[in-house]
Amino acid sequence: MPHFPKPFFKKNRKTWYVEIDRRQINLGPDRDEAFRRYHQLMSEPRLRQVTGESLVALIEAFLSWCKQHRASATYEWYRSRLEVFARRYPNLTPSELRPFHVQEWLDGMDVSNGTRRNYGRSIKRCLRWAKRQGYIDRNPIADLELPRGGKRETVVKEEEFERLLALTSDEEFRDLLIVTWETGCRPQESLRVEARHVDLENQRWIFRQSESKGDLLRVVYLTDSALEVTQRRMLRFPEGKLFRNSRGKPWSTDAVNCAFQRIQIRLGTAEMKRQQLAVSDDEIAQFMAGLKPEAVFAGVRRAKTKAELRHEAKKKLTYRLACELGTKYSLYVLRHTWMNRLLKRGVDALTVAFLAGHTDPSTLAKVYAHLTQDPTYLLTQAKKAAS
Repeated sequence: MPHFPKPFFKKNRKTWYVEIDRRQINLGPDRDEAFRRYHQLMSEPRLRQVTGESLVALIEAFLSWCKQHRASATYEWYRSRLEVFARRYPNLTPSELRPFHVQEWLDGMDVSNGTRRNYGRSIKRCLRWAKRQGYIDRNPIADLELPRGGKRETVVKEEEFERLLALTSDEEFRDLLIVTWETGCRPQESLRVEARHVDLENQRWIFRQSESKGDLLRVVYLTDSALEVTQRRMLRFPEGKLFRNSRGKPWSTDAVNCAFQRIQIRLGTAEMKRQQLAVSDDEIAQFMAGLKPEAVFAGVRRAKTKAELRHEAKKKLTYRLACELGTKYSLYVLRHTWMNRLLKRGVDALTVAFLAGHTDPSTLAKVYAHLTQDPTYLLTQAKKAAS
């Protein structure tokens, strides 16, 4: 799920077929002609009878539409979230869906409010689309209230960023940090940029409408430092993604998060050393009682020794304490800090919004409220207004 029909060959009949809406269609014996007919069939609009079926069928119809009419990243955004909802309610029909189904689904997630909100947005968007397309007569979750998203308030100081770079031994990750700090680009832009997107003459990246957020042309302007990083990586990777890890694989969101988590652990460990903190023997003993007593060693399951249990407990507790003491950074935090820096340096909000790629300049005030936490800056601006 979702299932997209593909041609298949029946050896006993020596003929190609494709199954669409539970009906097998004969495409003929010739492979090239069969695939030509297949692509023609898939490009033609066809009536879908989904309202009387499961909600999964409705989600599948929405994802099929997304795949055809929206950017691949948008399709993946909805797919990854709607599949989770479909697994939760595999037998539910659209007429049976109620707001409490979605509410219980969201409440059961151990994630942030922002992430929970995005999951809710995905199913609400699906049902709005279904109503507009005529698959359903009424949207049963139209009045569902979603969790409020948090405001972006974390700002990284110059000295913090220098320390962050000092703790980053991986040069590949350093390049990603520097470009984000210098340009304020979105993670989805830095992780997807290729040499074909680069306009060296005008020091910028250009993403076509089909490749950018909001289906609008997106331009990322490069400082001299960001340009140097971009040029260097273009020489290494003339084809494919520019930003890759030490193994030559393009950075994924999970890989970036893991890299930031390693830095968080280093920061937390250093803070533990500075404060002379350590996990106590009582904490270790209490934690040991909840560990699994057995494990697989070299393919053989056996009981853990007391020393092994103690080592495991101490390691996990130390890791947990280091996470609590260390700051967790992200590429989005660097992007928000970049906007904050531009505003404090006197760049007008409209220009900052344009450079950040916002379609609505009011987003700066609604979401990126960093300056409201800086009394020194606000006082300076107030004095300017009075002079």
